[in-house]
Amino acid sequence: MLRAPHPESLRIAGPAGTLEALLEGEAASHAWFGVICHPHPLHGGTLANKVVFTLARALHELDVPTLRFNFRGVGRSEGQFADGVGEADDALAVVAWGKARWPQATPWMLGFSFGAVVALGCAARAEAGLLVTVAPPIARAPSAPPIERAAGIERMVRESRVPRCPWLVVQGDADEVVDAAAVLEWASTRTPPPRLRVLHGAGHFLHGRLPELRAAVVQFARESGF
Repeated sequence: MLRAPHPESLRIAGPAGTLEALLEGEAASHAWFGVICHPHPLHGGTLANKVVFTLARALHELDVPTLRFNFRGVGRSEGQFADGVGEADDALAVVAWGKARWPQATPWMLGFSFGAVVALGCAARAEAGLLVTVAPPIARAPSAPPIERAAGIERMVRESRVPRCPWLVVQGDADEVVDAAAVLEWASTRTPPPRLRVLHGAGHFLHGRLPELRAAVVQFARESGF
C-alpha cells in the first residue's frame, strides 16, 4: 500500500498576501510537480477536500510531489475572494514557488470543480506538462440549487485555450451540481479534444468513487508517457 508522504506546511507569497499550502513528497528526479486547485472558496472548498486529496495521492503513486494550497481568504491564506481571476493568480504564484524549488521541473495542473477551471485557465501560462480537470463547472445542473457565480471563472471557460499538454477530463454522469451533458459536449468541441473519463452513476463529490478517480489519473499519466 502506498504510504502518504509527510506533509510540509508552507507559507507562499501570493499577490494578495501569503497563501497556506502543503508540500507532500519529493521526487528523486524533480522532473515534475503537481499544483492542485480546490473547489469554490465561498462554498466550503479547501485544500483538504477529499477529491483534491485523492488527486494528490494519485500523483504520489507516480512519485510526483504535490502542492495543495488554499485560495485567498480560505483557511490561513490572506486576502478575499476575487471572482476567480485573483484565484488564478494565486495558483500561478504557487507554480512560481514550485519552479523556484525545482528549477528543472515542469508543473502539472490539476483541479476539482471551481478549481478545475482555474487549473485550465492557468495551464498555458504555467507551461503545464499535464492537465487534469474534474467536474469543471461549464454549466449548472438543471436541478442544482443556486450558488455564487464567479464571472471571472465563466470568462475563463469562454476564453480558455486548449492546452498543448495531455489533458484529462473526469466527469460523473449523475452530477447534481455540474451539467454533465454540457461538460461532455464542451469537451468534444475542443481541438484536439481532451481524454474523457466518465464515471457512470457518480455524483459531483464522487462519493464511493475516489479509487476510480485515482486510478484514472495514474493510468492517464502513464499512458501519456510519464
